[in-house]
Amino acid sequence: METLMNTSYPTITTHNDKMCELNKISEQGWKKPEDNSRTGTEYSRIITDPNTGKCYCRGKVLGKGGFAKCYEMTDLSSSKVYAAKIIPHSRVSKPHQREKINREIDLHRTLSHKHIVHFYHHFEDKDNIYILLEYCSRRSLAHILKARKVLTEPEVRYYLKQTVSALKYLHDLEILHRDLKLGNLFVNDSMELKVGDFGLAAKLEPVSNRRKTICGTPNYLSPEVLNKQGHGWESDVWALGCVMYTMLLGKPPFETTNLKETYRCIREAHYTIPASLSLPAKQLISGMLAQNPVDRPHLDDIIRHEFFTQGFMPETLPVSCCHSAPDFHISSPAKSFFKKAAAALFGGKKDKAKYYENINRLAKEEEDIFKLRQDFRKTAISNQITTHSSEEGGNPSAPTRKPVTQATAGRPQTRDTIHLIVRGSLGSCSSSSSSECLEDSTTGTVAEAVISVLRGCLEHMPKADSLPRGNGYNILKWVTKWVDYSNKYGFGYQLSDNTVGVLFNNGTHMSLLSDKKTVHQYAALGQRSVFSVIEAPEYAVAQVTILKYFAHYMEENLMDGGDMISEPDTQKTRIYLLQWLKSDRALLMLFNDGTFQVNFYHDHTKLILCTQQDEYLLTYINEERTSTTFQLSMLLSAGCTADLRSRLEYALNMLLQRCN
Repeated sequence: METLMNTSYPTITTHNDKMCELNKISEQGWKKPEDNSRTGTEYSRIITDPNTGKCYCRGKVLGKGGFAKCYEMTDLSSSKVYAAKIIPHSRVSKPHQREKINREIDLHRTLSHKHIVHFYHHFEDKDNIYILLEYCSRRSLAHILKARKVLTEPEVRYYLKQTVSALKYLHDLEILHRDLKLGNLFVNDSMELKVGDFGLAAKLEPVSNRRKTICGTPNYLSPEVLNKQGHGWESDVWALGCVMYTMLLGKPPFETTNLKETYRCIREAHYTIPASLSLPAKQLISGMLAQNPVDRPHLDDIIRHEFFTQGFMPETLPVSCCHSAPDFHISSPAKSFFKKAAAALFGGKKDKAKYYENINRLAKEEEDIFKLRQDFRKTAISNQITTHSSEEGGNPSAPTRKPVTQATAGRPQTRDTIHLIVRGSLGSCSSSSSSECLEDSTTGTVAEAVISVLRGCLEHMPKADSLPRGNGYNILKWVTKWVDYSNKYGFGYQLSDNTVGVLFNNGTHMSLLSDKKTVHQYAALGQRSVFSVIEAPEYAVAQVTILKYFAHYMEENLMDGGDMISEPDTQKTRIYLLQWLKSDRALLMLFNDGTFQVNFYHDHTKLILCTQQDEYLLTYINEERTSTTFQLSMLLSAGCTADLRSRLEYALNMLLQRCN
């Protein structure tokens, strides 16, 4: 078990009540007595693959178990670092032991998934078997939790979503992991989670043919496994529930002082959930730890649960999360940061230590915020925020909007009722303004133009099984990062040319150019003032300060949302945000030059529609942040996949709902 626990049990497997050790690397907390026949120092530091002649340098020990040790190992020809599982032949001398190693190798080498530890190569010499695996420099969640004690709910969402993705891949291949625990969930240098250790993994068998072997880690075993009814996908879901509970509370749900009592609690599904957890977290844990396997949710149901859909989930985590709590608030990733901005502007800086005094107390705050957001979503919100108001406008008496129909005649209606919250709109230009007035399109005109283009595309575009080859176009400007802090200041974003913009709650817009010296302020649509940061007018000083905080926060804490290379800020025509809208699935942004961008929360895909040289271009950024740009005329003739079409339809419906 994890080193953070008071009671540590090894990973076990039993058959006919006979205990036997597993040839696998267990969690760091359990250490089998050293085998004096071969200590770590007796392994050669330089290891040669007899088949390829490649030489590797063995480094530090990463982990150890009953039959194997895991080492850092470097390919001397390429300097690539691996995690090498080294198994002495003397420890797997019996046929069934060697067969188990072969099964692990044969199964793991076939797997290829972003959130599964990659299997690179295996070989053996006269002394050992070597398995070269993906090196995860941040070690495992067991190590992180040992340093942190507990994790915040946004972090748990982040890690669980990736774990579910890997498990779904395995289950679709009819493979059960059978030993899911914190020590087998590894984290790489980019803070991405990787499921590893397939020593107990097995193919899913029909219920009647399932082996009754009890295997796994005691605190994570499910009731049906303990009762010798065999492993099913439900057993992995149970273990996932134990993982979630442990991350949030710092100890497994069924931990006791002795194994017999632990097994009794598991069989009875007897555990306690503290009141400090949010309601969605409690509900999801209860579902996954249901005593009857048939009552546990499927993986698709888990990822659609309110715990994921109604709470903040970061796109990435800073490395500092390995040893200290992240500096974001449950309800807003920027709140903690912007407290500093508020202090700089208005004073009243709070003691940061109090924020960390009880991290679980934030969960209750989050639950209240969930309810507030739910209330907003259930009510149609006014689709304009006037330039005189600095707060969100709502109309509790307004009727709930009906679902928007699809643009294409005869096409079925969208299944989603889209409730929009229009949080920011630029004001209109006053004819009496003394500032420079530009010839800009109104927000409504831009939206209507995009609607016309999307509707025409969807009406005439044929279906296709694959996307056509993209072309070499580079879109001029797109949003690479964004921060929603509209409950205090406004909505901030960074463009691909490194310009940072903020659409403030009072309807004004301010841009900080990539030189970090020049500010463009749009007090209303088309009304522009230009000044330097150090010579800002007195009335603009507060907003310039907030703008700089937005810029610094996004630079330090957020990653780019795609792989497109940022272009230099050489354009004379400045683009700025006219309006942004959010639904429960996506963020929509409209710009003064007609650029239209939609970011989907659940998979981080993005659509960007813009014009270049009188040609409409559509850029699609997929889940891997890889971008492809198409001429819209090409899609009209070649067609697109159902996946891309559904996103285009949703974007169109958001716009239509906005116009309503």
